[in-house]
Amino acid sequence: EALQKFGIKPTLAINGSVCRSYPRVAKAALDAGWEFMGHGFVQRPMHHVEDQKQAIHDTVKAIQAFTAKKPRGWESPGLTVTFDTLDWLAEAGIEYVADWVLDDQPVEIKTQHGPVVSVPYTVEMNDIAMMALQQHPSEEWLRRGIDQFDRLYAEGEKTARVMAISVHPYITGAPHRIGYLEKLYDYILQRPGVAAWTGEQILDWYKKAR
Repeated sequence: EALQKFGIKPTLAINGSVCRSYPRVAKAALDAGWEFMGHGFVQRPMHHVEDQKQAIHDTVKAIQAFTAKKPRGWESPGLTVTFDTLDWLAEAGIEYVADWVLDDQPVEIKTQHGPVVSVPYTVEMNDIAMMALQQHPSEEWLRRGIDQFDRLYAEGEKTARVMAISVHPYITGAPHRIGYLEKLYDYILQRPGVAAWTGEQILDWYKKAR
């Protein structure tokens, strides 16, 4: 409801198994028009998965079967990868990843099966890092978010910047936190030239602009 208030359709990082285990959750996201992004078949670090290639295949297949659309993006659980992960993702048809927190702009990464685009992700504006691990007070979300946005917005006058915002319902959805997310979106979306996009919208913009 907080996202709908601002007309925001987010990218949902979802385990492939959730489409079967929690179909009501997946259906709610599908009905709301959210983008489904692969997030492993189960919530397990990729370097602990015995057969990564099969897990990637199973995830893509499960999301495609549920949404009637093949996922274009991928975020590994815990941002964990091995030297082979990106090659297997590209082989499976994944076009962009959010595993590489390396820039505020998309960049291309070479693989054995063609380039994959790294779309900006964040551990700085990520409620797991900020709230669950660093245990900041709830209001820190708004203060840091405004500071993050203001700098990227100023830099964006010369060339576009991407501000990633990563939230999890069980953390930011808590009553004492959700209001700060709403205040942050209210602040951001009042500025001219700002677009709230999904990962695949950023990907398409990047390919066209480049």
